[in-house]
Amino acid sequence: MTHSIFIDGAVGTTGIEIQQRLSPRPEFSLILLDESQRKDASARAQAINDADVVILCLPDEAARESVSLIANDRTKVIDASTAHRVADGWTYGFPELVGNEQVAASSRVSNPGCYPTGFLALVGPLVRAGLIPAAFPLGVNAVSGYSGGGKGMIAEFEGEHGRPTAWRTYGLSLAHKHVPEMMRHAGLSIAPIFAPSVADTLRGMIVEVPVHLAALPGAPSPQAVKDVLARAYAGSRIVRFVENHDEAALPIERCAGTDGMDLFVFASPDGTQVRLVAALDNLGKGASGAAVQNLNLLCGLNETAGLIL
Repeated sequence: MTHSIFIDGAVGTTGIEIQQRLSPRPEFSLILLDESQRKDASARAQAINDADVVILCLPDEAARESVSLIANDRTKVIDASTAHRVADGWTYGFPELVGNEQVAASSRVSNPGCYPTGFLALVGPLVRAGLIPAAFPLGVNAVSGYSGGGKGMIAEFEGEHGRPTAWRTYGLSLAHKHVPEMMRHAGLSIAPIFAPSVADTLRGMIVEVPVHLAALPGAPSPQAVKDVLARAYAGSRIVRFVENHDEAALPIERCAGTDGMDLFVFASPDGTQVRLVAALDNLGKGASGAAVQNLNLLCGLNETAGLIL
């Protein structure tokens, strides 16, 4: 069976990667619009309603508009924007967190953000297991390759005027749009302090959550934390808990160019503190790879088909 797919916003960074991944696959038939049709409302509406699955790679308002153009009960949606990540009626497209079956049975799937993917992979299972209370204050430090900022940031770092800096932090208002997503899907009642940054590398991502275990109820051990994460992802080929990491450092490029994610727990000698760390590709499991994984599930295919692992 061939599934017809329309990528609305196929000229953006995420859309281009998704199209490159799907084009060689015989299971999919891509509906393509030329440049003159791309911003034509009637052409877009026709493509959206002709598709079995629409993948939205658009700004939030444009994504909402595209959903409003659906005039049938058949077309399914994967939204890679922020528009529907905390919206009722949408399934959060993190299969390892919500379950493959729930994603496969959905008609509206919101693709997770790249930073929340790392944060939720680390924190979600620990909240569910009761090791981290919902009201416990957390911080998350993260750094991404500059491709996470789309064409504008890529041009800024690679443009004719040269790269402006090696690293910079942002989100200094402490009101980043990823925070509600982190809270809702981790089950937190207190917003984490989110400190994102961008580095002078095209792709790759490190997300870190430092935790004072001694301040948690019952003061769980580092091994207890490791056990929860190991069990949570025991059957996954995509999210991998790394029990032992013998190197002295962890580069941002560890998972660059792949669709997998590696999780680590680094403990202090006395076991009272841990650094929970996720390594992923901001365009892989953090964006396009996750969209392809969700598409595979919606279409009844192996979830890892076409992924780089």
